[in-house]
Amino acid sequence: MLLARYFLSVGAVLLALLFVADAVVPKVPAAGTDRNDTDTDKAVIRIHSGRKRAEGVFFDTRIPTPIGPAQTVKAEAVKAEAVKAEEAVEAEAVVPPPAPMANVSAKTRVREAYAQLPHEPKKPEAKSQRKRNIARSRVAPPMIQVAQQPRFGFFNTW
Repeated sequence: MLLARYFLSVGAVLLALLFVADAVVPKVPAAGTDRNDTDTDKAVIRIHSGRKRAEGVFFDTRIPTPIGPAQTVKAEAVKAEAVKAEEAVEAEAVVPPPAPMANVSAKTRVREAYAQLPHEPKKPEAKSQRKRNIARSRVAPPMIQVAQQPRFGFFNTW
């Protein structure tokens, strides 16, 4: 009953404030009324900002990127080193190719081709042992037993 009395009194106070506000605040005409107000200027209002947006960034991709003389010299040096490396490989690889086999299947020829490729044995990687974390034993705090308090309910929910 106490709760109902509270809502009734608060509701009455809010309703009284609504009537007071209606009496104090001046009346504003509704937006949809068709009245001829001569004192109101009904011109179109346009608001312009004083700030200007940043100009757009334009990337011209039609022109190729110019290559400077330092880059050209560097590219020529790399090509010369590649040619020297190829000549060294050709000088070392003097082994004659094997005689073609007439009655051998394609699968066997492919296997033989892979067998003749230079093969470097892989070194087994040493596995690093993980450091083991050992969990510490923890002692729980002693349990405290408390009597249960009676429940508080509005509608006798026992």
